[in-house]
Amino acid sequence: MAFKVNDSCIGCGLCTGIASEVFELGDDGHAHVIAQPADPAQAREAKEQCPVSAIEEE
Repeated sequence: MAFKVNDSCIGCGLCTGIASEVFELGDDGHAHVIAQPADPAQAREAKEQCPVSAIEEE
């Protein structure tokens, strides 16, 4: 399991609020994965809540 953020990201910051140990907003205004989670529950919650479905799990 690995999480990534695709080009649909609008930089709303919701994922960083839910899983700040996994996601951060970059200088480009979009979210980026900074670390893969040991426990994917919060990252999956961020994925489900993303308004543009920009978070993918492989």
